[in-house]
Amino acid sequence: MQPFTLGNYTVKYPLIQGGMGVRISGGSLAGHVARCGGIGIVAAAGIAMNSSFYTGSNYMQAEPEAMKEELRKAYAIAPDGVIGVNVMVALSDYENLVRASVEGGAKVIICGAGLPMTLPELTAHAPHVALVPIVSSLRAAQLIVKKWQRGYNRLPDAVLVEDPDTAGGHLGEKLENIGTGDYDHYGTIRAIKEYFRSDFGRDIPVIAAGGIWDRADVMHALARGADAVQMASRFVATKECDAADSFKQAYLECRKEDIGLIMSPAGLPGRAIIKNREAIVAHDQSNGVVCSTGCLKKCTYKETGERFCIVRALDRAQRGDVETGLIFCGTNAYKADRITTVQEIFDELFAEAAVADEEEAA
Repeated sequence: MQPFTLGNYTVKYPLIQGGMGVRISGGSLAGHVARCGGIGIVAAAGIAMNSSFYTGSNYMQAEPEAMKEELRKAYAIAPDGVIGVNVMVALSDYENLVRASVEGGAKVIICGAGLPMTLPELTAHAPHVALVPIVSSLRAAQLIVKKWQRGYNRLPDAVLVEDPDTAGGHLGEKLENIGTGDYDHYGTIRAIKEYFRSDFGRDIPVIAAGGIWDRADVMHALARGADAVQMASRFVATKECDAADSFKQAYLECRKEDIGLIMSPAGLPGRAIIKNREAIVAHDQSNGVVCSTGCLKKCTYKETGERFCIVRALDRAQRGDVETGLIFCGTNAYKADRITTVQEIFDELFAEAAVADEEEAA
């Protein structure tokens, strides 16, 4: 269990905390993960919601300020930690949030829900910031790399490979291809690693995301070729997570069969607790909820009124309305059985590594 280096930064443990949108992973969770020796991530999606900057009519103006505020909170907890952001390419203010993240001191920018073809251009003034695209296939990685090389003479600092069969939230795969048993997560990871070696003579870190819950999962991922793991759902049931207590309780109460797939208004499938999905749609349809944020570049609710307003559904859940709010999660969320702390999770995942370090120091 070696330290993990991402770009210019090295952390004690090979773990990145996944970005969970609309303030589930805000400054508190990201800061505590960084303080414990991992990479803490603030999710940009819907960051203005439930912030002191949002008045109800200034969403786009509030977003960058709310992002920088959460980064300030994280660094107050872990002044020397490695803290980054997750910015969905599908967001209407994607470019502004990337720029605000750099201004706020983010050391890592992770981008998914679309291919971040222009990310190096947006961060050209900050070459110290590590850039990490999220993909689910070798083909997607190749498209990004070729564009970055031709246009910006830059390679990713790492690639994060998300398993659509297990990951939570928005997924980078067609709905009909998820859960068929055809996807080879670690085969994809190894193929991407080999692509960098054969075409560029470089060992670029590749990170496994989706379904990582305990030490056995971490060790399995590292043994199968990953350089590090991303863990998200496991951190929800912690005291430091930025969600309301009832959101965390929903994880504790959910059963395996309560977790499934929905179609997001963003045009992407997503994994969530689905037992209240009819109530989510009914709330927005019956209350005549209108799009007042324009948060997504493409949104069926904004365009046609179909489905529901995703940023408001996620915001309701984050604030504690688990009856009509949308609760994203990975396939293993049902394994949560108590509220713990970020430190206790790190102790469980990396206890043997910590003991070895102590023995070596002695």
